[in-house]
Amino acid sequence: MSFFARGESNAELAGAQLARQATASLAGLLAGLGKTRSDLAKAMGVSPGRVSQIMSGDANLTVRTLAAAAEALGADVEIRFSPRRPDASEVTSSSRETSSVPGIPAHR
Repeated sequence: MSFFARGESNAELAGAQLARQATASLAGLLAGLGKTRSDLAKAMGVSPGRVSQIMSGDANLTVRTLAAAAEALGADVEIRFSPRRPDASEVTSSSRETSSVPGIPAHR
């Protein structure tokens, strides 16, 4: 597998996870507001089927779609980028050398 194929696969997985997070957050907001998918469809001016597509997490959600749903519900959408924390498998031997005192690096 080439480097680019691996990167594309990782991007696909990350995109799917992000879509699931967005739709779960939207579903939580709907429930918290006591609104249904039908209510959201009416507020967005789209069909109930379109809301089902959005909520399935399988649709290629755009920022504009998320903004439209938020606007219809009187909510905000927050998107932020942050560095990843390394997995345990990515920890190098040099980073394992830590002090027994939290926040204090080990001396070599």
